Amino acid sequence: QHAEATFERHYTVDELAALWSMSDDFVRRLFLHEPGVVVFRHPRPGRRVYRTLRIPESVVQRVHLRLQRLA
Repeated sequence: QHAEATFERHYTVDELAALWSMSDDFVRRLFLHEPGVVVFRHPRPGRRVYRTLRIPESVVQRVHLRLQRLA
């Protein structure tokens, strides 16, 4: 399954925020520690760490299903 995830569609935080009509901050917090999400860390001395997330479609579907169950 790992190899499949490599080549599946990956979303940015901004794309999902627009698709789901949510804030980018909420989407980032929702996916930051989700298994399967690719996180690029950009350390900046003396400042906060900047993170870029790429979220595989399978992870998007899993989280969406989980959120539907909570509704």
